[in-house]
Amino acid sequence: MGEHGTWFDYLNRIPAWRSLDHKLQELLGRSWEWQMFGPSGWTLAHVLITCCVVIIIALGSLAFYRGLSSSDKGLVPPRTMNVRNAFEFIAESLYGFVEGGMGEKQAKRFYPLIGGLFIFILFNNLFALIPGFSAPTDSLKTNVGIALLVFLLTHVYGVKEHGLAYFKHFLGPSPALIPLMLPIELVSHVARPVSLSVRLMGNMMADHKVVMSFFALVPILIPLPFLLLGLLVCLIQAVVFCTLAMVYIGMSLEHEEH
Repeated sequence: MGEHGTWFDYLNRIPAWRSLDHKLQELLGRSWEWQMFGPSGWTLAHVLITCCVVIIIALGSLAFYRGLSSSDKGLVPPRTMNVRNAFEFIAESLYGFVEGGMGEKQAKRFYPLIGGLFIFILFNNLFALIPGFSAPTDSLKTNVGIALLVFLLTHVYGVKEHGLAYFKHFLGPSPALIPLMLPIELVSHVARPVSLSVRLMGNMMADHKVVMSFFALVPILIPLPFLLLGLLVCLIQAVVFCTLAMVYIGMSLEHEEH
């Protein structure tokens, strides 16, 4: 099993699966290469790992919902640590994180979005630490999708808050500055999803390579410190992505001071 190999590679022994993988590789794979963008990372394994992440999150959410629907309304925690405890801790911590970044009023509004992004990115990142798996977030395709979601929602919320007057901030404070401000604002906004997706991909790819390098050299004990460091990287990258998403959304909701 190579650096980018996963347990799902054994499915390639099935002719129908191998044929489907090759057809999708030709259709969705990237043909160009440039600097850090090597050969296309598209594989069906990334899709299957993402499906595993969605299933885990769904099961955890269901356990959390059942706890809230119990006779004690979730006020009495279980005696032993289980999935419900873990997701209750994550949900409570995430709300404090969003509230600290956006304020109490906006936290209630945007908590489902930011919390959902955080959990999705974090669990995708953590799969890279499991031997025989990879992180879907080390692929540009996964990251561009969630980065474009943040980009589009930022402007949707801005238009809902300010109407068409939202686009005035692209033009600058005076008509004389429009030729200068408009290109600057357009470039800065387009750079947001690019920076979000490339930063996440670069960090997860680098972390995965470091861990795999030490596993290849000495597979016993030596990789453990790097796995712990990888755990920290997975958490930090989810925090950074969601913090920037909150900043971008918060900037689109700001009202001009008179």
